[in-house]
Amino acid sequence: MPKARLQAATVGGSADDTELAFYEALQAGDLDRLMACWADEDEIVCVHPGGRRLVGAAAIRAGFESLLASGGLPVRPERVHRVRALASAVHSVIERIDVMTDEGPAQAHVIACNVYHRYAQGWRMVAHHASP
Repeated sequence: MPKARLQAATVGGSADDTELAFYEALQAGDLDRLMACWADEDEIVCVHPGGRRLVGAAAIRAGFESLLASGGLPVRPERVHRVRALASAVHSVIERIDVMTDEGPAQAHVIACNVYHRYAQGWRMVAHHASP
């Protein structure tokens, strides 16, 4: 599969900045802004809750395009645990998702792991794994 070129993001001062931009784009349903948070590498990987492993920008983009087909997702990161090194960061995140049930508004929680690497253009996501 050919490598999909990603636009340069205007984020990246820290892994936290990139994570904030990622979740803001997810909430806004902005696929281009969301993909700009990802590294321009062939081996980036994403797993959505209950989904299969998506490898590469084209597959990840298609996965998020499907998730965002009806608009933004009310996903908010909470209780972030960070492990940092010079050129990498791992964030274990509890994602809070606002949902509507037959009984009214409720919240669901997903456990996610976000991995970032530092590149010349700033910090970029290289992995996102979310599990129910």
